Amino acid sequence: MGKSDFLTPKAIANRIKSKGLQKLRWYCQMCQKQCRDENGFKCHCMSESHQRQLLLASENPQQFMDYFSEEFRNDFLELLRRRFGTKRVHNNIVYNEYISHREHIHMNATQWETLTDFTKWLGREGLCKVDETPKGWYIQYIDRDPETIRRQLELEKKKKQDLDDEEKTAKFIEQQVRRGLEGKEQEAPVFTELSRENEEEKVAFNLNKGACSSAVSASSSKDPNCWLALGPSALKTVGSAASLKRKESSHSSAQSRAKKKKSALDEIMEIEEEKKRTARTDYWLQPEIIVKIITRKLGEKYHKKKGIVKEVIDKYTAVVKMLDSGEKLKLDQTHLETVIPAPGKRILVLNGGYRGNEGTLESINEKTFSATIVIETGPLKGRRVERIQYEDISKLA
Repeated sequence: MGKSDFLTPKAIANRIKSKGLQKLRWYCQMCQKQCRDENGFKCHCMSESHQRQLLLASENPQQFMDYFSEEFRNDFLELLRRRFGTKRVHNNIVYNEYISHREHIHMNATQWETLTDFTKWLGREGLCKVDETPKGWYIQYIDRDPETIRRQLELEKKKKQDLDDEEKTAKFIEQQVRRGLEGKEQEAPVFTELSRENEEEKVAFNLNKGACSSAVSASSSKDPNCWLALGPSALKTVGSAASLKRKESSHSSAQSRAKKKKSALDEIMEIEEEKKRTARTDYWLQPEIIVKIITRKLGEKYHKKKGIVKEVIDKYTAVVKMLDSGEKLKLDQTHLETVIPAPGKRILVLNGGYRGNEGTLESINEKTFSATIVIETGPLKGRRVERIQYEDISKLA
């Protein structure tokens, strides 16, 4: 077996040595070749291929430096974006992870002499936020991807809308509470002093049992002990009547308060329902619904013909398969209109707060161009919704 064979100990040792990172001073960036020792690097520098590469670089050295600088910057920023995102991190941590890759671009072949110079350059160009601390330089990647910016703007808009809705609800509840307090102040009872016009007038009690039923019978009997004999029973009757009256009054006041609370709750529910009705978008196309072509630009062959939406492109364009011929057309939503089925058929809500829910058409109101539906899917299953506009629902295929 020869000395340079594949399975000799020397060949295996050479492969193990060349597997990991080697010293930077024995690396040739122009040829992208790593040497293991000084002798190997010396032999490489004397080789014909290295000399040809040096001649090419000497013709335009700035072009080669710009190329290596751009590659180093792109790879460094890509690693920072994928590995750390928009977190604040020490620049040396990112650099150590970058150079752990065997085929990386070395910094001594770029326009930056040190990592600090490169970090300052990133801050000046606005690619990263940089700040200096006693522990060194920290960098934070600035994500300028249009898709990321769009998602952030949509999230902020949604949060602002939710806050506005909460503020409106809180303001409405506060108005209801203030209105209730004002009503209580107006209904406050007025206490007056008890006065009797005739001092000699006697108080008579109508009792179901007993001989003395009225003041006339008492006076006609001429029995002074009659009032005394019925005194305790009369007091008991009066007390029971008064307690019954108090219970009835408290019950009626509780009913009135419950009625007020219920009315306020009903108003809040109506506002929420109205909010759902007004939560609309300018696009309504959904797959698997039946639509009607209303444009004449395609000729009388397709005018007023119906088809099934097979695909929705960019929210406003639909691929429609005709029901009669099976042909497929690509149409804008302005050239289509919804189809209202017969009562009892299944429909899909296309706009508003119930968007995306399937339901059943219950009835149609031709005067107001609206319909009444029953939701069949989702958390609102079984809810009956009235005054749904024709353009907000369409027949399911």
